[in-house]
Amino acid sequence: MSYRQVPNLLTLARLVFAALFFLALNQYRYALGGPNGWLLAALVLFILAAVTDALDGHLARKWKVESTFGRIMDPFCDKVLILGAFIYLAGPRFVIPEIAADGGFFNMVSGVYPWMVAVILARELLVTGIRGELEGAGVKFGANWFGKLKMILQSIVIPIILLIVWYDPRLSGHGWSGWVRDILVYATVLATVLSGIPYITRAAAVMKRPA
Repeated sequence: MSYRQVPNLLTLARLVFAALFFLALNQYRYALGGPNGWLLAALVLFILAAVTDALDGHLARKWKVESTFGRIMDPFCDKVLILGAFIYLAGPRFVIPEIAADGGFFNMVSGVYPWMVAVILARELLVTGIRGELEGAGVKFGANWFGKLKMILQSIVIPIILLIVWYDPRLSGHGWSGWVRDILVYATVLATVLSGIPYITRAAAVMKRPA
């Protein structure tokens, strides 16, 4: 195997780690209480996936082996991992039954709600659509630093949420841990939205240019 293939293999490894991460989350149920080893396993798998994300890009740039495969698969694997994580965190496995039964709005032990997933997904679809349209017209439109910082923030916040729920499962909606969780989640949603603005303004400037 050539060293040139290592970044691409790391990208594919991230997809495998993402699948295992989802499998672990699929076994978790907040309502069941008790030991949550599956949540700890999910935390470890997510961190491993995030490490491959940092490593494959670094090696590709260092060895100057950036490829079309990497340009396509790297952001794809990132979106699968991040969006999948938020979908699970906003799903029924993290619902607090006693609060949900009373009709309470803040009933997710993860602090992540479906509307947040919709906002994050809308941002990703819009940016992907803009990039595809402009690059199809011959305009180079790669990820900017705002997008990269957004990805870094998301990759940090998701394991922190998992760690809070694992460490303090019955109190994570209250006290300091709940405040930390909520501040990080809402900051991440806001940063995700704001990170899409430079793409929109840049696209608008490009489209205003004479053909």
